[in-house]
Amino acid sequence: MHPLEAHWQKLTRRAFLQRSGVGLGAMALGGLLSHSLAGADGRPRPTHFAPRAKRVIYLHMVGAPSQLDLFDHKPALERHDGKPAPDAFIKGKRFAFLRGHPSIAASRFAFRRHGASGAEISELLPHLAGVADELTFVKSLHTDEFNHAPAQLFLHTGFGRLGRPSMGSWVTYGLGSENADLPSYVVLLSGPLAGAGTSLWGPGFLPSVHQGVQFRSSGEPVLFLRNPQGHDTADRRRVLDTVKALNEAQLADVGDPEIATRISQYEMAFRMQTSVPELMDISRESKATLELYGAQPGKASFANNCLLARRMIERGVRMVQLYDADWDHHADLGARLPRKCQDVDQGMAALIKDLRQRGLLDDTLVIWGGEFGRTPMGQTDSGAGNATKVGRDHHKDAFTMWLAGGGVKSGLTYGRTDELGYSIAEKPVHVHDLNATVLHLLGLDHERLTFRYQGRDFRLTDVHGQVVRDLLA
Repeated sequence: MHPLEAHWQKLTRRAFLQRSGVGLGAMALGGLLSHSLAGADGRPRPTHFAPRAKRVIYLHMVGAPSQLDLFDHKPALERHDGKPAPDAFIKGKRFAFLRGHPSIAASRFAFRRHGASGAEISELLPHLAGVADELTFVKSLHTDEFNHAPAQLFLHTGFGRLGRPSMGSWVTYGLGSENADLPSYVVLLSGPLAGAGTSLWGPGFLPSVHQGVQFRSSGEPVLFLRNPQGHDTADRRRVLDTVKALNEAQLADVGDPEIATRISQYEMAFRMQTSVPELMDISRESKATLELYGAQPGKASFANNCLLARRMIERGVRMVQLYDADWDHHADLGARLPRKCQDVDQGMAALIKDLRQRGLLDDTLVIWGGEFGRTPMGQTDSGAGNATKVGRDHHKDAFTMWLAGGGVKSGLTYGRTDELGYSIAEKPVHVHDLNATVLHLLGLDHERLTFRYQGRDFRLTDVHGQVVRDLLA
């Protein structure tokens, strides 16, 4: 046996990693830190082509609002109110809760046309109606899932089950960060967690540096960010330096890039001790701004979160997602929907106005919607029927979302449903098409933004999706 051959046989994998670990670890650390903090020096990661938008604010209404009572006005529902739904609506169809043969239910709310665009908007959203010409309505969306958690996952990860990266994780993976002192991807909640939980902003199989970070709009913004009682910043720095040295030694030993993520995130947390309190203090805003949003410092609310979203994107946060709970109105929609609209109307309209007057709307994409739509058939607590406290069941085959800014055509209504709002009649847009279009606006080709995992390349749009170019300005 050749002496060199004997030598290499004795060199185990672990020994190889140990001997070459300094080089491998340094490459892993340098590569991951440059990846996670790309843009911290003003040079974001190159896009596939020139972007229309630099950042996204995503307003998700958890539970799925009724498009038929907010944006998709159907006068024919009034003519058929209380009548049995057509057989074609029921035969061979699956619904989450509707049973038997339900009746058609008209909207109990008035619609008016607004702005030069003539967009039809419900009386429940008077503030949003004031910015109608800034909005792009897509009335022909459809999805593959008809229950909440799978549909939420499908919308935000492109797959109806756990394990895939969220849209925000894909965006930060593709674009990097513009601020070394704040996460690239931040989540704010108003109300309980969505059914799909924190997986909606999880990194899946992407490096965990692309995890969304949940901020709280009242109390301590990020849990465990403060120094322990009795310890000052110098104490914290000494602890972090020691932990960093231990992590770097382990990284050199095994070369695991997740250790590099851990190092970078500890350092980020240290910097956030200064940056986050300033960011979250909306009392620094003018009285006029607070009144515009209906925001109240120290209070947890959707309005506060809208204002915080604007403050975040000003500071270079790439993706901000706001989740607002309690839009699942299977019954008593007539009372519950107005309350929810009152919660969000002023804040989201103020966000559009504020971004416009600050010159931020043109390169900030704002998205509003739920995980699916609602049926034109009525539902009550006891099942199907046209009762006083009627609601609507889940409907995956036709729903509405709107977009604003960020390179989309303003004042546009795209797509159409049939006269009862049950099926798409014109220009269908699948969830994968929507996500492909969002990535395109950010300068990312959804077919090229991939990550190899378990032997295949994955992407947000799975193996589907087309950019809806008619939406582009």
